[in-house]
Amino acid sequence: MAKLKIRKIGDEALRKVCRPVEEITPRTLMLLDDMVETMRAADGVGLAAPQVGILRRIVVIEVEEGNVIELINPKIIATAGEQEGVEGCLSVPNRRGTVKRPRHVTVRATDRNGQTFEISGSDLLARAFCHELDHLDGKLYVDRASRMEEI
Repeated sequence: MAKLKIRKIGDEALRKVCRPVEEITPRTLMLLDDMVETMRAADGVGLAAPQVGILRRIVVIEVEEGNVIELINPKIIATAGEQEGVEGCLSVPNRRGTVKRPRHVTVRATDRNGQTFEISGSDLLARAFCHELDHLDGKLYVDRASRMEEI
């Protein structure tokens, strides 16, 4: 496994719409593993492929230690409720912002074995789903924030 370089705000890769993964290859599996290592090393709870310069629809999330969620070609299929809270981003260092998100989110995705599955989450996990999937469409939380601050 390898720790990858995290792209920072201003890098054009962060503003691109990512392409779907057509085939899960050994390279895809290595990317998933490398993204988890990179996310953990940076003390993050989520990481999307464009944050490491790969314009593919791949996300990893770990809001509970040891419970990594790998999402290939994820799509939000249901939302409910609303929450407002503070977000940060590994690609936007030293800043955080207040963002409204759904309280409950259901995502459909493919796993590393090529199986389609659905996963639902609330609160922090719902926020992470929305935040990371936004990256796949070239959006950053700063685009949605009602208030920003330096930290």
